[in-house]
Amino acid sequence: MTNTHKAVSEHEPLIPSHGEPLTPIVIEGVDDEPVESNRRLFGGWMLRAVTALAILYSAFHLYVLNISPMESWSFRIVHVTGALILGYLFFSGSRFATPEDGRPAQRWTNFAALALMVPATYALVQTGVMYRLMQSGTMRMTPELESWHYGWPLLAATGLGIILSWFHRRERASFSLPDLLLIICSIAAASYLLIIYNSPLRMSTGTSFSPVGISFAAVAGTALIMEMTRRVAGMALVIIALGFLAYVFSGPYMPGFLGYPGLGVKRFFSQVYTDIGVLGPTTAVSSTYIILFIIFAAFLQASKVGEYFVNFAFACAGRSRGGPAKVSIFASGLMGMINGTSAGNVVATGSLTIPLMKKVGYSKKTAGAVEAAASTGGQIMPPIMGAGAFIMAEITGIPYTEIAMAAVIPAILYFVSVYFMVDFEAAKTGMRGMRKDELPQLGKLIRQVYLFIPIVILIVALFMGYSVIRAGTLATISAAVVSWLSPNKMGLAGILKALELAGIMAIQIIVVCACAGVIVGVISLTGVGSRFSSLLLGVADASQFLALVFAMLISIMLGMGMPTTAAYAVAASVVAPGLIQLGIDPLTAHFFVFYFAVVSAITPPVALASFAAAGISGANPMETSMESFKIGLAAFIVPFMFFYNGALLMNDTWLAIAQALITATVGVYLLSAAVQGWFANHAASWLVRVMLVAAALLMIEGGLLTDVLGVGAALIAFALQKKRGRTVTPHTL
Repeated sequence: MTNTHKAVSEHEPLIPSHGEPLTPIVIEGVDDEPVESNRRLFGGWMLRAVTALAILYSAFHLYVLNISPMESWSFRIVHVTGALILGYLFFSGSRFATPEDGRPAQRWTNFAALALMVPATYALVQTGVMYRLMQSGTMRMTPELESWHYGWPLLAATGLGIILSWFHRRERASFSLPDLLLIICSIAAASYLLIIYNSPLRMSTGTSFSPVGISFAAVAGTALIMEMTRRVAGMALVIIALGFLAYVFSGPYMPGFLGYPGLGVKRFFSQVYTDIGVLGPTTAVSSTYIILFIIFAAFLQASKVGEYFVNFAFACAGRSRGGPAKVSIFASGLMGMINGTSAGNVVATGSLTIPLMKKVGYSKKTAGAVEAAASTGGQIMPPIMGAGAFIMAEITGIPYTEIAMAAVIPAILYFVSVYFMVDFEAAKTGMRGMRKDELPQLGKLIRQVYLFIPIVILIVALFMGYSVIRAGTLATISAAVVSWLSPNKMGLAGILKALELAGIMAIQIIVVCACAGVIVGVISLTGVGSRFSSLLLGVADASQFLALVFAMLISIMLGMGMPTTAAYAVAASVVAPGLIQLGIDPLTAHFFVFYFAVVSAITPPVALASFAAAGISGANPMETSMESFKIGLAAFIVPFMFFYNGALLMNDTWLAIAQALITATVGVYLLSAAVQGWFANHAASWLVRVMLVAAALLMIEGGLLTDVLGVGAALIAFALQKKRGRTVTPHTL
């Protein structure tokens, strides 16, 4: 991905070691739209056409969610199909031809695409024929019509069209005929499903009486979703989904707890494109809450609120030692809360913060690791939690407000830990902060604090009992209204630009949620989740702690390579039921799974957020992921903390909650000091670090006795540190 974020001091040393005057920082371009490497950049009438489609797509959701509701399955089918149409318009399946290549060599792909348009268009026409038959009172189409006149032509065009798109190369500003073919296939699959699901035949899904056309449409739709997922999110999720699909048909031959009786192709695919799978919880959330908050984020972006967030972060934290790293924590947390994907947030804010961190003295890998850890933390930050809170509410039935409140203390502990980590790193390497005259003026920014009003309105509306949809809509409207108090006023053109931006931003998360729905469908239909729960119960017989560690590892593995929402949805389907069967409270179980699914973005060997940050910093991706794993270490301990101490999830008296927060914060401080090897203003010996780890774990565990023992261990470590007699020059805090 590329980005256009800039700082005026981009080519100047930000903080010279000998204290020379610095170039004042001017933050701009934070809200500029990143352009992916495989995204087409149209011009002329094509640009106007695709812009209009993106605007209509966003406006359609606002209209349905607030004014004229649609039947759920129909709405979700249109939601997913619209994302596929926009995705195939904007994102290429292969790299673009460049002037250095000369004329693209794959001209044959155009002719092949034109030939395949015949069966694709024929299948689409047959959906019209079937619609007229249903309207005339026909209760059932003939198998020949559904198979030979619709199903097989659709499958042939879809499969060959996808393969064709891998070889088709055109200039970046040119449209692709193979992708137009795939758009027609997407519409043909969706049209058939809309016809059947709005008739009595909908009740036959999953039985031997289901129309065979459902299976054809589901196979084509699933293939189109996976191909688009590959284009916008890479191969990791596609490989996992294909592995689960392979299990559907190979499971009967597997030994042990993985074996199951088996499902036929027709029975499986007649159900996978229903609310059990693709149209299930993940798409339910993406078609309501996620799309709404993407529109909200687009309005904030269009009104340049992101620039204000980053400037405000610089004004607040820039003077402390290693200032840009602390700015990254603050700004990335704010932006990541709304963004919904750790790697996407790294690209959005890291293009600014990573170069600045390098200039104040952080190494390449540390600069990238700090940004990756901070952006990942945004996914666990209430009230939005990267849309994870809404998926959790949908899956568990627990009220959103209860989930948001429970997330407060764990999020505080995570960000406090990252702050301590970067502060100790700055102290070890002797970094200083920026001077007051080098930073944005805090007083001026405070006078613009009204730019936080949309987020305040969102939070207040949610806790006043408004529905998530109503609260999100009010916050979106307020973003446009508040912009009139700022230099970046949103008129009609600005509103349309925000709707266009939202339509494009939504593509990735929607198709990823749909692809995750395939996995959820496999888990539901094969029963592998319940068998995993039985395995977890067996492990718990030996040790409950060991069962939790096992659940942690599975959650991380299932989440690797996926955006937050998909990672949590899959892990919740497999792991959370087993934890609940262990007797764990459902909220605690789902938070446990959610946190580890989120931190998979900074966990080697597949750490998407770390890899994205390494691409900006120029560091080795694996080294960056190891460093981000270390910086975000608290996130791997916090779930165990709230498992053993319910007060950390607000599940206790206020006195107990306050005690838990204070002692856990001290414990996180001691743990950070041990990991970084810096305590009481000097480098710590191995003995001191061991004592600090012991003190931290005792303080984190919760309970009066363990807290007293933890304080005692910390005092011993402090005394040992003082005896070392090594002092350092104090740095600016």
